[in-house]
Amino acid sequence: MDVEQLKQDVGEGRVSVDRLIDLIVMLTRQLADAHRRIAELEKKLGGGAAAKVDQPYSLKAEEKRQEARRGKSQRKRPKPLRRGRLTTASKLKLAEREESVFPAGLDPEQCRWSHSRPVWRLENGRAVLVAYHIYRGPRNQFGQIPGALGRSEFGLEISVAIAYQVFIVGLSFDKVCLLMNFFQNLRLQKSQVDSLLHRLARQWEEEFDRLCVLLANSMVVHADETSWSLNSVWAFLSEKARLLFFGVHKDAETLRQILDPAVFAGIVISDDAAVYANFSQSQKCWAHLLRKAIKLTLEAPDSAEYRQLTDRLLEIYRRACRAQRDGRLGDAGRAAKVAELDDAILELCGPVWVAELPPLEGPDNDYRLLCNELMRLMLDQQLFTFVTAAPIQTIAGETAPVAGTNNESERTLRGAAMARQTGRGNKTERGARRQTVLVSVLESLRLWLTDFTLGRVAAEIQRWVDRGRSCFADLMKKLKLQLPQDSILDTLLPVPAD
Repeated sequence: MDVEQLKQDVGEGRVSVDRLIDLIVMLTRQLADAHRRIAELEKKLGGGAAAKVDQPYSLKAEEKRQEARRGKSQRKRPKPLRRGRLTTASKLKLAEREESVFPAGLDPEQCRWSHSRPVWRLENGRAVLVAYHIYRGPRNQFGQIPGALGRSEFGLEISVAIAYQVFIVGLSFDKVCLLMNFFQNLRLQKSQVDSLLHRLARQWEEEFDRLCVLLANSMVVHADETSWSLNSVWAFLSEKARLLFFGVHKDAETLRQILDPAVFAGIVISDDAAVYANFSQSQKCWAHLLRKAIKLTLEAPDSAEYRQLTDRLLEIYRRACRAQRDGRLGDAGRAAKVAELDDAILELCGPVWVAELPPLEGPDNDYRLLCNELMRLMLDQQLFTFVTAAPIQTIAGETAPVAGTNNESERTLRGAAMARQTGRGNKTERGARRQTVLVSVLESLRLWLTDFTLGRVAAEIQRWVDRGRSCFADLMKKLKLQLPQDSILDTLLPVPAD
């Protein structure tokens, strides 16, 4: 319908009033028909937009409204089922076997039964509930359950297995519970996992302090750091200890607490971060430098200058590795080889360094910075320290050459970096402290044990209990080292106030 034409016809009198009324009635009926069809279509499609309900309409909310209508006096709550821990007597009835525990060095005839304790143990790959009958001596001596921490209902090997799965493998508490139930037939709750980890960490805190002392008296230390869910995580790996500090700050004061540059006399292998600048002997990571050069060739594949830098750097590094391995060379021969390598760096990067170019754009600026960095490190004697350094003596009694890269510490931090990216890191200082202790002790034990398995680790820790001192304490005694008065752990990661 042409509305403008209709207005003109009405104004000129060509359309009567009756005709106009009929037209309005017809359009009104058509509009009503359209509304009816729309309503039917919405009904077929599931209805129109539902009215917004301000109140919650869950089952629990409805039950609360019904209780309010009935009144408080008429409320009837269902009697809850019994939950919680089983009694000790009930657990003892479920035990698969029994074992008597007498005080060490006493005749069983002189002892009398004191009490019984159920303890879960891992035997032949599955969980077994053992009832230990503990006897008391004439002077109130008690038998000690082997491989049990305090009054825990789980053997030490279970705590170690959980710590390895959570902090070394990187599994969640839920997955650890599933794995222990599936493979070892041991049902655990997340709260039990948390409690066992906390107890084991407290047991190993003094061992962690010993590892810090051994680190400070090492010959070579690999150091690297990365950001984390809480501040940063810092790795220090030596031939005597492997420590990872979670949740600490990445600054000079933290480094001084862990590895004081003014006191440490060994070699520190690291990247070129400013925080490592004050050590007397340093080896900068060649992998970092080579990656920077390779990146230039990928950004500008047609540049002959970038390609020449990369090829020459690879050649120089390989020459340095050959000189380190050459058994025919003595100290003087290796020093002469290092002088030749320094001359090669000067020939390669000297022109750019002498030119003192201003900041440039893009890859050209990266090329300038890399040449200047190589010259600075060469002049500071931090490029070829690994060539002239004496081989290190490992815990196993073997000798190993000093590395020219920091790849080992980077690989160690890979798990922490992945945990950060997926939001799996700790959010509290207490959790960071616990992870610091457990990861450091387990990774250090990897150096000491030729077969790093659950059985060997549990046997070694039980040996600590039987002898009254750990392998770390034995090494400290051999090296005539003493624990400091102030714990580094308490200084960097103090126990939060509850």
